[in-house]
Amino acid sequence: MAKPYAVLMVCMGNICRSPTAEGVFRHLVNEAGLQDRIRIDSAGTLDYHAGSPPDHRSSQHAARRGYDLSAQRARQVRLPDFAQFDLILAMDWDNLEWLQQQCPRQHRHKLRRLMEFAPAGLGDVVADPYTGGPQGFETVLDHVEAACHGLLQQIRGEIAA
Repeated sequence: MAKPYAVLMVCMGNICRSPTAEGVFRHLVNEAGLQDRIRIDSAGTLDYHAGSPPDHRSSQHAARRGYDLSAQRARQVRLPDFAQFDLILAMDWDNLEWLQQQCPRQHRHKLRRLMEFAPAGLGDVVADPYTGGPQGFETVLDHVEAACHGLLQQIRGEIAA
C-alpha cells in the first residue's frame, strides 16, 4: 500500500483552531472510508500549550456537532514535519508567515491556508476564537467544515490519480 497522504493543520497554540480542523477533517476522512489513505495531525507555531488537550470550549462546540477532540494533545511544529507532511495548512496569515520562515526551501510548496479550500466568500482565514465568546467557536466550526469538505475533494483527486 502507498504511503498515506499526510495533512498537518496549524494554528498558534494548537488548542482551538487546528485541533478543531484536525477533528473535523478526521471525521470526514473516516466517513469517506479513507482513513488508511489520509493521515491527519495538528500543531502550533508556539509551544505555550504543548501537551495540553484542546481548549474546553473548542471541544464542547465540536462535540455538539459530532466531532471528538478528546484524544488530541497540543504540540509545536517540528522541523521534520516539513518533510513528513504533504500539505501543511495554516489557519491564518500570521501562522503561514511563521511556517514560511521556518520551512526549508524545498518544502515551501506544501504551505497553504486551510481557507483556500473553502467556498468563495467565507474569508481568507479561520479567525482565532480564544479571547472571544461562544459565537467565535461556532464560526471556527462553520469555516473549518466548509474548508475541510473542499480539502477532501482536492485530496481525493490527488490520491486517485
